[in-house]
Amino acid sequence: MTREPREGKRIKAGGPTLSVRAGKPAQTDRPAIVHGVVPPREILLEFISDNPDRASKREIAKAFGLKGDARVELKDVLRDLEAEGLLQKGRKSLTRRGALPPMTVLDITTRDKDGDLIARPAEWLEDAGVAPAVLIRQSSGDRGKGKTPTAGLGDRVLAKIFPSKDRAGPAYTARVVKVIDKHRNAALGVIRMMPEGGARLMPIDRRGEEMQISAADLGDAKDGDLIEADVLRGDRFGLTRAKVLTVVGSVATEKAISMIAIYSHGIPHIFPQAVLNEADAAKPASLSKREDWRNVPLVTIDPADAKDHDDAVYAELDPSPDNPDGVIVTVAIADVSWYVRTGSPLDREALKRGNSVYFPDRVVPMLPERISNDLCSLREGEDRPALAVRMVFSKEGRKASHTFHRVMMKSAAKLSYQQAQAAIDGKPDDKSGPLLEPILKPLWHAYGVMKRGRDRRQPLELDMPERKIKLKEDGTVDSVVIPERLDAHKLIEEMMIQANVCAAETLEKKKQPLVYRIHDAPSLAKQETLREFLASLGIPMAKGGEMRANSFNGILAKAENTAHQVMVNEMVLRSQSQAVYSPDNIGHFGLNLMKYAHFTSPIRRYADLIVHRALVGSLALGEGAITPEEEAQLEDIAAEISTFERRAMAAERDTINRLIAHHLAERVGQQFEGRISGVTKSGLFVALPTYGADGFVPISTLGTDYFHYDESRQALVGERTSLGYQIGDSVDVKLVEAIPLAGALRFEMLSEGRKMSPATRSFHKAGRRERRTTHKPGTRPPRRGR
Repeated sequence: MTREPREGKRIKAGGPTLSVRAGKPAQTDRPAIVHGVVPPREILLEFISDNPDRASKREIAKAFGLKGDARVELKDVLRDLEAEGLLQKGRKSLTRRGALPPMTVLDITTRDKDGDLIARPAEWLEDAGVAPAVLIRQSSGDRGKGKTPTAGLGDRVLAKIFPSKDRAGPAYTARVVKVIDKHRNAALGVIRMMPEGGARLMPIDRRGEEMQISAADLGDAKDGDLIEADVLRGDRFGLTRAKVLTVVGSVATEKAISMIAIYSHGIPHIFPQAVLNEADAAKPASLSKREDWRNVPLVTIDPADAKDHDDAVYAELDPSPDNPDGVIVTVAIADVSWYVRTGSPLDREALKRGNSVYFPDRVVPMLPERISNDLCSLREGEDRPALAVRMVFSKEGRKASHTFHRVMMKSAAKLSYQQAQAAIDGKPDDKSGPLLEPILKPLWHAYGVMKRGRDRRQPLELDMPERKIKLKEDGTVDSVVIPERLDAHKLIEEMMIQANVCAAETLEKKKQPLVYRIHDAPSLAKQETLREFLASLGIPMAKGGEMRANSFNGILAKAENTAHQVMVNEMVLRSQSQAVYSPDNIGHFGLNLMKYAHFTSPIRRYADLIVHRALVGSLALGEGAITPEEEAQLEDIAAEISTFERRAMAAERDTINRLIAHHLAERVGQQFEGRISGVTKSGLFVALPTYGADGFVPISTLGTDYFHYDESRQALVGERTSLGYQIGDSVDVKLVEAIPLAGALRFEMLSEGRKMSPATRSFHKAGRRERRTTHKPGTRPPRRGR
């Protein structure tokens, strides 16, 4: 769309008003920039690339002198660029698609030819292409003045990102703000014995390097062992040398698989002695300066195998005549801030970890067991310090008020979800029976009241059941189950959500800096992709306007009880943004809440610990308050713990994939029922619902037809037969390969595709089709382009 330029004052790029490629030589064909007029699209994109710290709509308008109608026009242009996928909306500003945020956690992986350090983002979304390289700026002058921490090869750092002016080098430069994790001179790999003596260390990470180990440095390691090795000083030429430190175990056992994820994702799993010493020296908190709530019959309701209990609940009718049929809900949370003080060894290690990481065979905790499973765990019948919030709800489920308290409590009972639910369903046991009338029924009544408020709020309601791997005593996979979703789960979830809302509201009212849990609305580009997909199923999705969580619920309702239900749920999930931590609040789209902060799990999440400290300080509740230095670092802390959360999720996902691949390795050649969970130009991803794992069907093995990739329908469609495969289709496949170390499964399609209409034009815009014929493994599939 062309726009007529308005009259205005012409200004030069790089002038005092704005900076677009400052220092770049002038170009005669460069579009004119007119003060007060929306600049051409390419100028906007260039400005956003060069000024990531000034890329909010307000700052862009200010830079180009835009007011009134020009600001409205700017929003339209930026919305178009976002819809086309050229821009993406960040927490506070716009960025180029695939661009790094101004503050990023980086892993320093190599050096360039000049010896300068090169880093890449610690976490990078697979659909964003290749992770960009970043040149670390580290001048000797900075180091001498102590302004820039000294970083080295293998370090993980928090860095300030700048667009590079060197077109020939990496796209970004960075200034190290903080070294998060110093390089440990160790590597994890698999031993492969060599005929000539000695061994090779084969990396478990595709980015790792192969190393050589002499016979004298092998120790007790055998062929196929997963080992931790000390990386020795290598020769100038040849492979790096290493020495066996510890034998983790045979790579053929499932117990070694979670260790692979721990090492490959750089998850700290060994507590330094100083941290253990501080934890061991901690003494139980006293009643001094705390409210005595030990007679309040709070109960914990957790998974049956939970070892730490950081939340307890209690509910009662509100006796106030001003709130007829209202309820009072109390949520008490372990007071971790009493034991873990800012800047202490415990605190530094907790921030380094960010959160606990859960694997099928082990937990890598954020805090040592002395803290997490003992002093802070709300054990039945034992005095424990807590931060509690007492919430008052009207009979319509509207929160009328809330207050925070620092208390000493004593849990009246420890119940599992199943135990509590069974009691409510009329099957109490010896423990839950006496609690039914005085505690459990009031809790369920209060949940019914709160649910009215939740139903009115209409958060996003995706139906995506979670699978849990059960292991045998020897660590091998026993089964994969889908735990039943009980009202007991929903009760605890809603009470925790409301407690989190109260924390955010209180701190905001006190003007206290905090870390919010934010979730942005889906980008326009993702909305458009979803809209095209839904159109192929005959499900309408409104275009334009601001989407809300209940808009997606309407889409899900249209697909309910149809053949498309699973695939629509998956595509709606893929359209969503990722929730992160930030000191700047934009609300939580998925929960449909404007103020939300994590408060209820300080044993396993550092974000919650920050919120606890902020509450202690702003409400003058005693020791363990947030410090001014910590407040000044909230942006850095939020960036770190958001990265560590993604790290944990990736490690947990990789471990499950490896476990399932190992479990199925002996079943190569067998047939399975599956469902297409992803469609790409190169083939189909097929999920096995029984096992909760994905495998790949290369497009070259689908047959002799020409297959078009139809992005809008998420399908592969045969040109000659019009038979195709679409996301969500149920199919039969044969397992032809399982690679446990990579967590990879490869399938052969047994089901014939279903009749579909010809591929839409979205394929022809992509511009290529390929002839797919069956071929022998190890040979290159024949191709042709058009």
